[in-house]
Amino acid sequence: MHTSVTHRTPKIATLTRPAPAGRKAPMTLPELMEQAQRLQATGQAEAAEKLYADWIEHDATLLRCPALFNRGSLLGQLGWAAEAADCYIQALKIKPDFAPAWLNLGHHREREGRNDDALICWKEVYDGIASGPATALEHRLHGMNQAARLLEQLKRLAEAEALMRRSLELQPEQLDVIQHYVSVRQKQCQWPAQRPPGQVTPNLMLLGTSAMSTMALHDDPALQLLAAMRFIHARVPKAAAVPMHTLTPPRSGRIRIGYLSGDLHHHAVGLLTAELFELHDRSRFEIHGFCWTPDSASPQRQRILKALDQHTRLAGVDDHTAARLIAQAGIDVLVDLQGLTSGARPAILGHRAAPVQMAWLGLPGTSAVPGVDWMLADRYVMPPELLPYCTEQPVYLPHCYQISDRQREVGATPDRQACGLPEDAFVYCSFNNNNHKFTPDVFDAWMRVLAQVPRSVLWLLADNATARENMLGRADAHGVARERLVFASRVSAADYLARFRLADLVLDTFPYNAGTTANDVLWVGTPILTLSGRTYISRMAGSLLTSVGLPDLITHSLAEYEQRAVDLGRQPLRIASYKRYLAEHGRQSPLFDIPQRVRDIEDAFERLALAHRTPAGSARKRDDDQA
Repeated sequence: MHTSVTHRTPKIATLTRPAPAGRKAPMTLPELMEQAQRLQATGQAEAAEKLYADWIEHDATLLRCPALFNRGSLLGQLGWAAEAADCYIQALKIKPDFAPAWLNLGHHREREGRNDDALICWKEVYDGIASGPATALEHRLHGMNQAARLLEQLKRLAEAEALMRRSLELQPEQLDVIQHYVSVRQKQCQWPAQRPPGQVTPNLMLLGTSAMSTMALHDDPALQLLAAMRFIHARVPKAAAVPMHTLTPPRSGRIRIGYLSGDLHHHAVGLLTAELFELHDRSRFEIHGFCWTPDSASPQRQRILKALDQHTRLAGVDDHTAARLIAQAGIDVLVDLQGLTSGARPAILGHRAAPVQMAWLGLPGTSAVPGVDWMLADRYVMPPELLPYCTEQPVYLPHCYQISDRQREVGATPDRQACGLPEDAFVYCSFNNNNHKFTPDVFDAWMRVLAQVPRSVLWLLADNATARENMLGRADAHGVARERLVFASRVSAADYLARFRLADLVLDTFPYNAGTTANDVLWVGTPILTLSGRTYISRMAGSLLTSVGLPDLITHSLAEYEQRAVDLGRQPLRIASYKRYLAEHGRQSPLFDIPQRVRDIEDAFERLALAHRTPAGSARKRDDDQA
C-alpha cells in the first residue's frame, strides 16, 4: 500500500515584544499564544482566532509574522481556507524566508487544486530563498517530501523519485519516504527497485518497503509477513481489549454479512465482486456494504450499490465510530476486501465489531491486521507450508479462492494491424494495471524467449516514458530489436478484454501473479503461462488454471517457465488447442461456476457465524432454566 508522507505543521519560536515607555504593557506574544491555546483546548477555536486577529490589528512589528502564521493555522482548522492563505501571504511579506508559512501555503494551494502553485511554495523551502543555512532540516525535508508525494500522485514519477532521493540523502532514516521511493522505482521499471540511495542501508530499504511492494519483489513468505507486521506495528493501534461485538445484543435471524472496502467501484475488487453481491441467498443472508469508496454515477458503482441490502458510508467517519456502526448493525461476518492496499483502514478491524472477521481479495497474502482471524483461500494458493507465515487461518473453498463476474462486457475483437501487431507474428502478451509487477529476472527471461522464437513479439503496456525506455534498454542488452516490443495504449474495459483475443499466449508476472487479469484472460479464451512460487500472491494464477482445467500451463521454476514459453511459441497448433478448449469448456469449468462459488462462500460464512451464535444461545438457555 502507498500512504502519503505525514504532514506536521512546523513549530515556530515564541517571541516577546517590549511595551512602549509610558504605556501599560500589552499582551506579549507568548501570553497571546498561551491564552489562545487554552481557548483551543476548551473547544473555542473561533475565540482563539479572534484573539489573534485583535492582537495583529494593534501590532506593527515583526512579531506580527508568527502571530499571522498561528492565526492562519487556526483559520485553516476552521475551514476558512482563503483567509488562512491570506494570513500566510501577509506573514511572508514581512519575512519572505519564513519557511513554515511557505509550507502551509503549499498545503492550502494543493487543497484548492492549484498543484503547480503548491509545488512552487514547497520549492521555496528546499531550493529557494528560504533554503539558506538557517532553514531547519525539518522544514527542508517537509518541503521535499510533500512535493514528492504530490508529484507521485500527478504521475510525474521521475521528478518524484529525484526529490525522494535528495530527501533520503539528507536523512536516511525515513521509512515513509523509502516506501514511496521503492514504489516509484517499481512503476518506472528502475531496476533494482530497492537500490539504496545515499547512506540508506539495505536493512532500512527492506524495513521501509511496503507490504504490496514486498509482494512484487520477493517470493519469500517470511519477508512478506515482516513487511505486514512492520506496517501494523508502526501505524495500527493494538486490538481492543474488549471486542465491540460483545457489547451489542446477540445476533439472530438471517446471517448478516458485511463487506468492508474503499474499492467498491471500477476497481479490481469491485469488478470481481458485483455478481457475488447479486447472487447471495436473501432467504439466509442479509448483505451490508461498509465503504469509503468515492461517490460516482459510474455503472459499476451503481450496480454494486443496487446489489447491497444496506449501504453505510464511512467516508469522513473515524475508525471507532465506523466499528460501532458495524457492531450496531449486528454483522455476523465482516469481510475485509482491502487489507493493506492503498486507502485501507485496518484500525476499524481492531475493534472487532463482528464475531467473525475475514480477509479476502484485496491483499493476496497475510496482512497481520489485528482482529482478522480468517482468510478465504483454496488449497493451491495457501498450502500447509505457507501457514506458519500467515496470521490468519485459512477457510478453504473447494475449487478456487477467487470470485468472478460473468456479466462483464467484452468489446468487438480488433484487428492486429490496428493494434500495431504483425499479422504473422506469435504474440506474447503481458498487460497489467501498471508496470510495478515487472521484475528484471522475469523481464530478462521474456527477452531470452523472444530471442529463441523467430517472428515473435511481446505486447505490453507502459504507464510512463521512463518505464518504456527502461524496457527497451533491456531489450537492447539482449540483442532484441526494439520493434519487437509493442506498446499498447489504455482503452475502455470492454476493449481491453477484447484485445486479449489477439494474443497467442499471455505471460504471467512473478512473484506478483496476475489475479483479476488472469481471470479476464481465461474468460475471453486466451491461455496464460504462469510461474507458481512459495507465497499466496505467487500462486494466484496457478489456482485459476487448476480450476479452469489447464494445470499444464503452471511451471515451478524460472528455467521451466522460460523453456515452456519457448516451446509454446514454436507450437502454434498447441496454442490453438488451448484456445479451442477454453472456447468449448472454459466458461463451463468450476472457475466460472459463480452460483456454486457463491454457495461455497455462503456455507463457509454460515458455519463460522453459527459457531459464534450457539454459545450465546446456550448461555441464554441456561439462564432461563435457572430462572
